[in-house]
Amino acid sequence: MSNDRATSPALLLACSFAFIIVQLDVTIVNVALPRMGADLHAGVGALQWVVDAYTLGFAVFLLSAGVMGDKFGSRTVFLAGFVLFMLASAACALAPTVLLLNLARALQGVGAALLVPSSLAILNAAYRHDPARLAKAIGWWTAAGGVSIAAGPVIGGLLLTMGGWRGIFWVNVPICLAGCALTWMVVPRVAGKAPSRHLDVAGQLLAIVALTGLIGAVIEAPSLGLSDPVVADGLLLAGVASVAFIAVERRAASPMLPLKLFASLPFSGAVLFGVLVNFTYYGMIFVLSFYLQRVRGYSVMETGLAFLPLTGTFIFSNIASGRLVARSGLRTPMVIGGLICATGYALLGAFGIGPASSFPAMLPGLVLIPAGMGLAVPPMTTAILSSVEKEQAGTASAVLNTARQVGGAAGVAMFGAIVAHGDGAAITVGVRMVMAICAALLLAATATAGWTRPGQVRPATVG
Repeated sequence: MSNDRATSPALLLACSFAFIIVQLDVTIVNVALPRMGADLHAGVGALQWVVDAYTLGFAVFLLSAGVMGDKFGSRTVFLAGFVLFMLASAACALAPTVLLLNLARALQGVGAALLVPSSLAILNAAYRHDPARLAKAIGWWTAAGGVSIAAGPVIGGLLLTMGGWRGIFWVNVPICLAGCALTWMVVPRVAGKAPSRHLDVAGQLLAIVALTGLIGAVIEAPSLGLSDPVVADGLLLAGVASVAFIAVERRAASPMLPLKLFASLPFSGAVLFGVLVNFTYYGMIFVLSFYLQRVRGYSVMETGLAFLPLTGTFIFSNIASGRLVARSGLRTPMVIGGLICATGYALLGAFGIGPASSFPAMLPGLVLIPAGMGLAVPPMTTAILSSVEKEQAGTASAVLNTARQVGGAAGVAMFGAIVAHGDGAAITVGVRMVMAICAALLLAATATAGWTRPGQVRPATVG
């Protein structure tokens, strides 16, 4: 297969289809939950797991999916992800009970886990020779996911109006079919393949147990509290399994997660950067939604519209990020993006949060936060992929995305605990405190990017 074909827009489109459906199913179900509850006679707790089962399946299987991509080839795992996601979506659409719906949602999450690291590994294999083009491709890939997140509630509302909640799952089928067809035609068969690598079964099982305990506990902590046996036992299980996992990986001849990866400062720094970005952003979204509805009296629809500046700005800054990387390397946009994002949190907390604050007072923060993130995330991802061997790209991207999922879930749990109780005045003080913490953590992330010195891009690659 020619290099032109391997780096064609069609290949980028195939990878983008994957991120579109993965991100679309994060938000599209939210507007349909009341209709699902009425149709399936499900309570609030069961409906919460319609969202959380997807998150859990996605986060828990990311590491294993990355290893399988490196072993069997990213193209093979990518196609398998499309097929599994399509079948799981059909199962969701046909589910007669909320239990079966949640099981199918978990399978959707597994399919998403197969898609994300393998899509990044495919992009890395196609554009690795030119880090500037790789950063641009990742910027477009990320922007595609941003579009689908923003469009999810709108598409969900239209499908509900046209034919009921089951349509929000049927819409995935043609997208998956298109992704499969494009992948079959344009992605090289050997993309990301390292057949000599052995599967570390013990490591994978321990990782799944550890992540299930951790993510499950984090998901339940806001509603049950840290002292609840379910949460406490989940954290204990995660701790024991993590210790066992590290012990197994140190002795394994072919570990699923080579611990030596973390000896690389660019790799470790980019992972930490990603954790802090997700921790702050998803935690901020949660408490801001809580604040807008409980203190400002916004409806659910008004709250969704208030978040549009977040998604809209993010899309444009993702695309601009690739051009900045081509001119100045990876570190500069990460540092600039981190500083812009920290400024946005500080402004939002200082001027946008208050019982009498107007929405225009919130706009500078709501614009600067995604603008900074959009500049920083593509070079952060490029730094991860550029710091490892080609055959480990799937594992590296899986580590990054797993860490970011854990960071996002932890941010929701920890920040949620700050604003969960109290009246409007207490919630306002809590949200201001959250914004100050977010600004401080983004400054720490910026310092990390500056200190670990992610790889640079030669100016000659600009074009």
